[in-house]
Order: sequence, then C-alpha cells, then structure tokens
Amino acid sequence: MVHETPQANPEVSRVRSSGIGQILRLVLTELKIHRGKGLLILGGLLIEMAFSAAVPMSFKYLVDDAILPRNEKMLVVILTGLAASLVVASAAGLGLDYLYAKFSTGVLNDLRLRMFTHLQQLSANFFARSQAADIIARFSSDLSSFENALTSALDGCALPVLEITLSAVLLFLLDWRLGLIAMLAIPACIMGPRLITPRATEAGFQRKQKESQMAGAVQENIAGHSIIKAFSLEKSMLARFTERLSLQAAACLRVSFLSSLIERTAYIGTLVVQVLVLGVGGYMAFHGKLSIGSLAAFQALFVNFIDSLATATHYYPTLVQAGAGMQRIQDLLDENPGVLDPPDAPPLPRLSREIRFGGVKFGYTPAQLNLDDVSFSINAGDSVAFVGPSGSGKSTVLTVLTRFYETAAGKVEFDGHNVRAATQESLRGQLGIVFQESILFNTTIRENIRIGKPTATDAEVEAAARAAEIHDLVMAMPEGYETSVGERGGRLSGGQRQRIAIARALLRDPRVLVLDEATSALDAATEASINQTLERAAAGRTMISVTHRLASIVGMDRIFVMDRGHLVEQGRHEELITMGGLYTTLWEKQQGFVIEDGGGARVEAARLHSIPMLQTLDTAALEALAEIFITERCPADRDVFREGDPGDKFYLVARGKLTVWVKTHDGGQKQIRTMDDGDHFGEIALMEDTTRTATVRTSTSCVFLTLARDPFLRLLEREPGLRKAFEKVVAERLKASSTVLRS
Repeated sequence: MVHETPQANPEVSRVRSSGIGQILRLVLTELKIHRGKGLLILGGLLIEMAFSAAVPMSFKYLVDDAILPRNEKMLVVILTGLAASLVVASAAGLGLDYLYAKFSTGVLNDLRLRMFTHLQQLSANFFARSQAADIIARFSSDLSSFENALTSALDGCALPVLEITLSAVLLFLLDWRLGLIAMLAIPACIMGPRLITPRATEAGFQRKQKESQMAGAVQENIAGHSIIKAFSLEKSMLARFTERLSLQAAACLRVSFLSSLIERTAYIGTLVVQVLVLGVGGYMAFHGKLSIGSLAAFQALFVNFIDSLATATHYYPTLVQAGAGMQRIQDLLDENPGVLDPPDAPPLPRLSREIRFGGVKFGYTPAQLNLDDVSFSINAGDSVAFVGPSGSGKSTVLTVLTRFYETAAGKVEFDGHNVRAATQESLRGQLGIVFQESILFNTTIRENIRIGKPTATDAEVEAAARAAEIHDLVMAMPEGYETSVGERGGRLSGGQRQRIAIARALLRDPRVLVLDEATSALDAATEASINQTLERAAAGRTMISVTHRLASIVGMDRIFVMDRGHLVEQGRHEELITMGGLYTTLWEKQQGFVIEDGGGARVEAARLHSIPMLQTLDTAALEALAEIFITERCPADRDVFREGDPGDKFYLVARGKLTVWVKTHDGGQKQIRTMDDGDHFGEIALMEDTTRTATVRTSTSCVFLTLARDPFLRLLEREPGLRKAFEKVVAERLKASSTVLRS
C-alpha cells in the first residue's frame, strides 16, 4: 500500500493550492467588482472588531481607575461609553449581516450562472465521456460545500483574523513579556492542523468522488426501474448499493474524524498556553509587577484571542472541503469546448444549391478514424439516406454535418461556404433534427414544440403540429396543447413523442430535415405512418436520413452506402441492387420477414435458406421449419438473455437493434457485436445443450422469431445434413468468442 503524504501525493497539493486558491481569487474578484459594498463590509467588520477588543480592555480601566480608587464618575463614563459602543456595534452588525448575505448570494448566483453557461458551450465529446450524475453533483454537493464556506466566512474567518491581529497588538501593549508567551498559542494551534490537513483535504476530495458515484448509482436505478422490476433485480441492486454505501460511509468517517482531529489538536495546544499565561500573569501580579486591572484585561483579551484563533481553526476544515468542491467545479469550468466559432465568424447563408463533403476525415478518438476521406454532394431539395452496417460511419456523417464535432481534415460546405468558418447557430438554424430517441422536457406539449423556435406564436406551434399530423390527437386530449408530457415524455406513446419531435423540427422551417434513425424504435404500423408524414413534410426541403431499415428508403433520390468509415456505394435503390455489392447484401438480409398489423411476425421459407446452418434443407423442410417459429417481442434496454443462462432458443431478428456482450477476465464486460434486422443468434446454446456464451441486450424495441429447442432437435434427427452444417457454425462461433476474450 502506498502511504499518502503531502509530499508524495500531488493530488492533495493540487486540491489545496488550486481549490482554496480559486475560492480566494473568486471572492477577491467579486469584491473588486463590488468595491463599494466591499468597503461597507470592511467598515462593519472593523466596528465589530473594535467593540470586541474594547470590552476586555475596559477591564483595566474599570479595575485600576474606577473600582479600586472608588471613582464613581469614571465608572459612569466607562459604562456609558460601553453602552454607546454596544448600540453602534449592534447596528453595524445588522447592516453587516445584510450586506454580506446579499454579497454571498450574488457570488453564488454568479458562479451557478457561469457554470451553467459554460455547460451550454461544451461540445458533444464532453457529454459523451461524462456521467450526468457527476455533472449534477458539481451543481449540488460541490457547490453546497463552497456555499457553506462562503456564508460562514465572515464569522468563521474574516472577523476572527481581524480580532486576532488587534488582540495580539493590545496584548503586547499591556505587557510585552506576557504577550510573547501568549503568541505561543499560534504555533500550538497550527502545528497539529498543519500535519493533519493534507490527509483531511484528500479525504474530502475522495468523499466528493464517492458522493458523485453514489448519485450515479441512484440515477441509473431510477432510469432502469423497468428492467429491475422485469428481471427481479431488486436484491442485486440493493447489494450493489449497500457496497457503494459502505465505501461512502468509510470516506465520510475518515473526513469527520480528521476534521475533528484538526479542531482537537488546536484546542489542546491553546489550553496549554492559556494555563501558562494565567500562571505567569498571576505570579507577576502577586509580586506587583503587573496591576490587577492589567491582569484582568490581559486575561480577557487573551481569551478573546484564543476564541478567535479557535474559530479560525474550526473554519479551516470547512474551507478544505470547499476547496475540494471548488476544484471539481473548476475542472468543469476548465473544460474547453471542442467546437468553437472563429472570431467574427459570419452567419452561414441559407442553403440554395448543394451540401458537399470533401475529403472528410474524422475520429472520436485519435487512434481510429470513423470517417476516412469521405466525399459526396447532396443537391438542395433532394431526399437522401445513409445506410450501412453498425459502426460503418453513417451516423457519424450527421455528427460532422451538424458540427457536434469538428472534422480532422477535409471540408463540409453549404453552397461552397465552409461551415467551420461560419457560426454554429446559423448552421443549426437551417437544420431540423429528429433523433432516434425523442427527448421531451417535463412541460406541456405546446412548450415542447415551441423549443424549435422560442419566439413562435401559438398559431405557428399549431401549424407545425398539423404538419406533423398530431394536431387532431392533441386537441382530443382534455387539456389540449397544455397537456403535460411527463418526465422524458413518459405520458405519451413512442409515436406521439416522435410526432412532437417532428413538429418541433418543422417549426424551425428548416432548409434541411435531418433524421437519425427517427423511426427505428417504433412498431411497424407507427413507423409506416410517420414515414408518410415525413415524406410530406420534406416537400421543398433537403432530407437527410440515417437508417438501418432499407425498406423505408426505396424511393430516395440517392442512397449512400457506408462501410468502415468509407463511402463504398451510392445511387438509387434500383441501381444499387443491380451492383450486387454491400447494399444488395444488406437488402437481402432484411427481406423475407412479414410484420402483421396485430404485431405478429413470420418468416418466408426462402429467407431461411440464406441462413448458413439451413442452406442444406430443401424447400419443403424450410417451409415446415418456418411454421414453427414463434413471435416474441422485447422492449428496449432489456437483456434478451445473459451469459450463463440456459440456452433453449434460436433467434431471428425481424425488427430491432441489439448489442452482444461477453465477460472479460477482469470481471468487466466487452461489447463484441451489434445486430439489427435480419440477423440471427443463439445457435451454440441451442445445439450444444449448454449455457449462453454471451449477453444479448436490446437497443430498441425488438420483434423476434424464435425456434425452440425441442422441435429443432426433432428436425435435426430427420436431417443429418443439417446437423453437420450446424456443428460447423457452432465451432466457428466458439472460436470467435475465444479470440475476443483473449484480446
């Protein structure tokens, strides 16, 4: 185990110097901006400090000049002066509290606004690699730590430091010998905390990390509640949460103990010095080397000095925790946007002729290009589609087109204008984008549509809804356009959410309608209906669609076929089919499935013949086999089965997208494959009577055709050739899985 020390742990030094330093710089900057308010706060502090010192100093004059000499007039003067000072100090204190509350509230609001503004400027790559819960934690627990330190800084730090300074001066004025002894309280109060603070600092930073992870676990639990219920994962989730909770509790315990230890060591040190001062002072007064009034005043001032020192010491752990939180806040503010407009960038003229990609190269990471020297042009007003296997780069084309990411090389041009030389706002103002997942906000239908154009009138909103063919449905709702859609649109069906998203896009009156798998998560009937709506809405506009469902793009003006980051084919549907290339392969894979109106599905015998393990069967056997496939449906984000589950079915994907995962030697999971319409899986467990060798998870709602083991085994008994072919497929799959695990 590596022992953490201030010298050996650069993270501690970074948090201490950077986090606390950032707090001080922020407060000083705000004080400079609000100089007048800062001077009034300083004046109030000086008045309170002066009164705090005047009371113990008055002991000297009360005892030596009024009480011992029996001088009533002096007694009245001193007490009257104290009473007047009390009134002035109390009034100043009230004003000080109000001014500082206003100042600290302004600082916090400015910081929140700065953080949120910066968050809006960050690019897609930041959100792709960040957890939402971690970002939220910076706005909640991290900012709360800073707020706690800021709101208590006046009484916990500023005033005690001033009182320490003035008290030290007065102590030396009363008696320099006792003053020197009293100053021993400073190292006695600081040494212990100085040794412990580095560990407390890192412990506080680690606690913030654990709190962020805990928030992430809760967020995932809420988002995946349907999966948890469906698969009876409550106990498993509780066990994982309990484990994380114990880690957080250990971090909290360490922080609490170390923070208390900082205060305790300071307290013990000051007690020792306090007893020493009292002993020496009493000895001096006994032998006439110090007046009784001076001893009383010195002791009262020293108590005030000690209390102020203790208060400042107690505040330091609060500042340490705030420093850890501020460092995380600063980490967010230090994030640089991946996409920036050039200085004085002009707006992009409205598209009238063509969109052109010229030699575009792009990768989400430097190690791999997702687009490699891609060039094409799209005529304004055309409808085009990008297709290809999963991971081919088709969605990445849209990512670059919309400038969510910048290209590594090459140009994206609108009518000859490089989009990188223009403002992002003017580019996206020409785009109406409909994503696969319709993100709706927890507000009314009207406001969700109006997001497309915040200045739109109610009439314009309703016109967009008509174009998206959802107006009549909305008007049939009891509250019409004022109907709340719920969290993420949960009160609406998938088709309704998607139509609202289309209305939102159309409200912008876009020159280019961009569809990123806009209907892939919908059932067949809803998809067909929305495709008709989109076809009508695209009239007079350029429509760019990314899809894996080829039947929906047969009538497109041009289809671009992507493979491994390259544009490998382009043309109309009929032209691509005659080429016999990748598009033909993708098309044939998706043929032979019939999705019926009631949600059922069936597969044609000819389609079964394209499956390797079934190629030896004759037509009669294939027709018989097609009859025993059963339709099964599975919602999005569900495990179809898990690695280690018993295998008893073979699956054909009639509709939907899935991912395949295997366990790695270190206990993690690795995605090895994606699947969509026309793919199949499950041969190994079905044939070998063993457990599943991978986990299959749905990305969208899926429709499967499944073949159960018993009828399949009966078929193998009748068809020896089928058994031989199937055993070959199983061997190849096992070899492929083994290769993945070794990599």
